[in-house]
Amino acid sequence: MASRARVRAPELVGAGGWLNTGGKELALADFRGKITILDFWTFCCINCLHVLDELRELEEKHRDTVVIVGVHSPKFVHEADHRAVVDAVDRYEVHHPVLDDPALETWKQYAVRAWPTLVVIDPEGYVVAQHAGEGHAHAIARLVEELEAEHAAKGTLRRGDGPYVAPEPTAGDLKFPGKAVRLPNGHFLVADSGHHRLVELEADGETVVRRIGDGVRGLLDGTSPRFSEPQGLVLLPEGTAEYDVVVADTVNHALRGLRLADGAVTTLAGTGRQWWQGSATGGPAREVDLSSPWDVAWFDGRVWIAMAGVHQLWAYDPAAGTVGVAAGTTNEGLVDGPAAEAWFAQPSGLAVSADGERLWVADSETSALRWVSRETKTVHSAVGTGLFDFGHRDGAAGQALLQHPLGVTVLPDGSVAVSDTYNHALRRYDPASGEVSTLATDLREPSGAVLVDGDIVVVESARHRLTRLRLPEEAVRVDAVAHRTRRAATEVAPGALRLDVVFRAPTGQKLDERYGPSTRLLVSATPPELLVSGAGADSALSRELVLSDTVAEGVLHVSAMAASCDDDPEIEYPACHVHQQDWGVPVKLTADGARRLPLVLAGLE
Repeated sequence: MASRARVRAPELVGAGGWLNTGGKELALADFRGKITILDFWTFCCINCLHVLDELRELEEKHRDTVVIVGVHSPKFVHEADHRAVVDAVDRYEVHHPVLDDPALETWKQYAVRAWPTLVVIDPEGYVVAQHAGEGHAHAIARLVEELEAEHAAKGTLRRGDGPYVAPEPTAGDLKFPGKAVRLPNGHFLVADSGHHRLVELEADGETVVRRIGDGVRGLLDGTSPRFSEPQGLVLLPEGTAEYDVVVADTVNHALRGLRLADGAVTTLAGTGRQWWQGSATGGPAREVDLSSPWDVAWFDGRVWIAMAGVHQLWAYDPAAGTVGVAAGTTNEGLVDGPAAEAWFAQPSGLAVSADGERLWVADSETSALRWVSRETKTVHSAVGTGLFDFGHRDGAAGQALLQHPLGVTVLPDGSVAVSDTYNHALRRYDPASGEVSTLATDLREPSGAVLVDGDIVVVESARHRLTRLRLPEEAVRVDAVAHRTRRAATEVAPGALRLDVVFRAPTGQKLDERYGPSTRLLVSATPPELLVSGAGADSALSRELVLSDTVAEGVLHVSAMAASCDDDPEIEYPACHVHQQDWGVPVKLTADGARRLPLVLAGLE
């Protein structure tokens, strides 16, 4: 076994304390003898949610030797609210201890730069690996097996149960509902995300008519179906297909069709596998991988999909049985223009204007309201400026602020209601005046809304209910507040800057060069003037950048991908894996700043 660097793991500190431990405060010493995996995550981040799912099998298989510790490190102000973290741990079925670190103390001690980041600590308390982004579960599983053998031989491995203590279950008919749609009979169909099912409610929004799905996470069709954290719903025009409703079955990476008459469900699109770079971007719908579809809408004769997991919009054609990319590049950010060139960041809510000419998009990670033109297929931003600016500010749209909105609803006058999720508010954007106002506050993580006569029914996800509100004639006055990301900026010098993405293939694997370069590096900046040179895509994981001496601060956007395969000539069909991560690195330019910026994709710096 190759020797590893010996770096003592810093202590785990967080002002919010510990969750899932039965009230016990833990320290690194409590994990001595175990292989500890720190998962630095935040609950807004779709990549973090993917990693939670990636780790479930490892967590179960090695539960007597491995302890996974979630370190919750917030991006948005709302995510620093301890109650919100408690809700998120319940919502996403996190079955390991979680340290609530609202001030990013442990994040800084471990020099973490991106969500998600995984750090492996051996049974003696030394850091032995760090991985940023998704796709590392196989590498960590192999490392765990090596560490088990090494430390069993040394007598430093301690087997037995870990410190996880399950919290009390959430009671009620709904659990963290996602979105809702009104049915022709006046009932509501609700995506009961936390229970992995759909629920039909009477017109009062409370009385249960039926439940579709048995509440067990899974992917099964028929009249006894299973879902996995379903979110978006759209009622199709009558006669469009043999099913009535399309469901965004988010964690199954699939679209499902529901026939209302008997509750039968069929899979329409997706394979159940998550899309990765290099996968097909279109074709027969049941043969194409999807990635965390979060909402759906009927627009321009197709079902458009908010594909949150890859920062794109896709479209499903029921008549042709095909699915494919409709807008976005997979790069995360806010860039307008032709659909094929636009950038999104976790699009999570869709709604179509009354005339069918605009598709409104809640672009959650940029805290933005965007729209797509049916005629020109161009993307525009109505509210929002980028990944790191958010808050609650009304007024002219150019300076208005939202905070991680998940839903949009078109109002009778042509304006748009925005479910401003992390502000616990319902906001309104008026395209005619270009003004943003607040319709209601004191909602708990609203994630969608439905119009009913002169009222609006809001899905209050964190209150596990639908709430009916009268649309107010006047806006609610709210004190303006503006925020930026909580991460400290990295000080770098103007001029030449060496960017190094550190990647070490897992034991027993090598970079896959059979069909050309197996790595990719894409670099850009906000503002673009920050980069004098070095922007664009290339295959090398190191690059010489030149930073402007006239820009005081900004953000470097770095996207890296590496593919590795089994390094054994005896294996006819080697297993291959893709490792990828996007970084948004806030930087401040100072004369004595760093001349090199290392980012760890996999391995140790």
